[in-house]
This record gives sequence, structure tokens and C-alpha cells, in this order.
Amino acid sequence: MIVRMRRREFVTLLAGTAAAWPLAARAQTATIPVVGFLNSSAFDANRQRVFHQALREAGYTDGRNVTIEYRWAENDADRLPALAAELVRRQVAVIVTGGNASSLASKAATSTIPIVFAVSEDPIKMGLVSSLARPSGNVTGINFYASELSAKRLELLRQLVPGAARIAVLVNPAAPIAATTARDVEAAAGGVGLHTKVLNVSSSGEINAAFAGFMRERPDALFVSGGFLFNSRRVQLALLAAQHSIPATYANRDFTEAGGLMSYGSSLSDAYRQVTDYAVRIIKGAKPADLPVVQSSKFELVINAETARMLGLTVPPSLLAIADEVIE
Repeated sequence: MIVRMRRREFVTLLAGTAAAWPLAARAQTATIPVVGFLNSSAFDANRQRVFHQALREAGYTDGRNVTIEYRWAENDADRLPALAAELVRRQVAVIVTGGNASSLASKAATSTIPIVFAVSEDPIKMGLVSSLARPSGNVTGINFYASELSAKRLELLRQLVPGAARIAVLVNPAAPIAATTARDVEAAAGGVGLHTKVLNVSSSGEINAAFAGFMRERPDALFVSGGFLFNSRRVQLALLAAQHSIPATYANRDFTEAGGLMSYGSSLSDAYRQVTDYAVRIIKGAKPADLPVVQSSKFELVINAETARMLGLTVPPSLLAIADEVIE
């Protein structure tokens, strides 16, 4: 009888433990934070790899102690509001945004879920935050635009194309950065005796028209402003520049990886490390309002040597020495 009672007790204990396992597993799963990732571009394996690496450096691995929900707009800004709404319904712990349009869409979608942005324009003028030092509400992040970059990009372009005298400047008039870019490039060009012509383009068709105009009034080189429009049309821009044999400089490495000649801008890896640092702090309890907007301080020069050869250009040793990457 005693043995029978012990066996019953054991079976009861075993059944109770088995029933508790799913509950414990669900409780453990519920504690794993979900990070939303919203980007206006098409799927980018390099961006995803850099983001994963930054998370691992902070102690988080996708699928183990954090879950990442990716949303890519495939270069279609009209999709961003719906994608941001999906992340809100998913009740993610924080939304990490890449680009101006995705950051604005996320802010419009929620006033409660923390947002960490990476933008190329003044976040105050964009309406993302009211102060850089003390952001209000649920939004903070990194600003990787600096006005002095225009002058630096022009200087690097002159080193690669020393005979250039006339520079065409493509800007999107709908982008807040357009006026600043045009002003900075014109000022920098005037200081070194270059002549610039600013061309306003706001669509793929207008980009084609601008290059068609180069057949009549050919520039020696091309300066392409930053922003969503040009980044989403980077393959088109690189192909047109190659077809017209026009050396061009761009705002970030996405363009040189697509076949563009040269880019100078904020380091993608560094920007994602800073964004990830803020996302991790928020996961651990920090409030966006207490995290000041930071300015990217690391920039990278990327040169596409194959494109240079196709254009008949020889990259000078001085540029090769300071380039962060040379694409062969």
C-alpha cells in the first residue's frame, strides 16, 4: 500500500511537471524582446548583416534572446505607412528605422512605441524631435548628415578628376536637404574656381531627361545629392553616368556598390552600431526622451576602381591611401 501511494504521488508529480512545461516555455518566449526594423530600400543583405553584427556585439542574437521583424519597402515609399502599422500591431519593443521616409512613417504610426532613427537630414526640421539634447516623446536616433560633407565630396572628386571645371549638381527639390546641398556645393565650388549648374529632378523620368540634356551641355563631372529618391534610383544613376561617361560622386556606399564611381558619407557600420546601442538601451528600460540625438562622426570613402578604369580615369595614390574601400 505504501509503495502504491508513492507511485501515485510520483505519477501526479510527473503529470503536473509536464503540464507546467508549456507554460514555462510560453513565459520564457514572452520575455524575448521583439525589435522592428523598417527600411525604405529593397532587401539589403549587407545592411541586415551589419545590423546582426551590431546586435551580437551588444549581446543579442536573433532567435535566441531577441526576435527581429524586418520590413523592407522595396524602394516604394508609399508602402511605408502600412509596414510601420504592421510593426505597431506586432507590439514590438522598439522600431529601428533606416532613412528619412521610414522614420517619418514610423513616427506617424505610433506615439508610444520607442523609435530609433538614422536620418540624413536635420531631425528637428523634419519634425521627428523637438530638441537634439532632450528629444521629446518616443523618438531619438542618429543624424548622419553634416553640411561640410558637400565640400569634402567636391574636393575628393577634384582629386580624381583634376581637369573638371563644370559640375552638374542633381538635387530633389522635394527633399529638405536640397537647398542646403545646392548652397554648400556652389559655395565650395566657387572657392576653388569651379562652375556648377544645379538641376532639380524629382522622378525617374526627370533623371533620364537630365542626362539627355548632358548631350547638349556636357558637364565634366556630376555631384548627386543624398536622399531617398536618388538612393532608390542608384542603379539607374550609375548606368546613366557610365553610358554618358560622366564621373560622378555620391552620398553613400550604396551607389558605388551599384557601379557608381565614388562615394563619401557616413559609415554604414558605425551608424548601425550607434542605432543598435540605443535600441539595446531601450530594451533594457531607457526612455527615448532621455537619449540625445547623436551626430555620426565616422565617414568612409569608397571608390569603384572598375568604374574608374571604364571611364579612363587613374585613381591617384593619394586617394587610394585614404580610401576605406576600393571595389575591384
